[in-house]
Amino acid sequence: MNTNPEPTVATAQRLSDAIIRVRARLRAESGQHATGLTPTQLAVLGSVVREGPVTAARLAALERVSAQSIAQSLAVLKAAGLVHSEPDARDGRKKLMSADPSAAELIDKLLRGRATFLARAIDQLVAPEERKDVDKAIELLERLAGAELDAGRI
Repeated sequence: MNTNPEPTVATAQRLSDAIIRVRARLRAESGQHATGLTPTQLAVLGSVVREGPVTAARLAALERVSAQSIAQSLAVLKAAGLVHSEPDARDGRKKLMSADPSAAELIDKLLRGRATFLARAIDQLVAPEERKDVDKAIELLERLAGAELDAGRI
């Protein structure tokens, strides 16, 4: 346990800044800006592609956003023809969201663009002896992303 929080706070800020810069670069390199969709709308679309057919409530839980936010994103995605809804055969009160085939193609293109950029960057900037460091960093980032923390312990 760290008894001096200052170095941890500084490290956390550096990590946050680096993640923001990497995410911005991935959006640019993947062509995400050209889609006209926001990062939130694309995240929702990706969830529909992966999880669909899926309810809006399930999407809200997956994305950790409000039902209102999901409804706004889905309205834009429907208007763009990327998703459609149909009644749930088991519960007619619910609607199931499904992705248009063009949505799956779009998400695949964006993911390929991100992966291609990162692969090129790793090949050009990371020395062979540093590859294990990259693997370790990925493991640590995955742990941080999945962390369930006590809210009061900050």
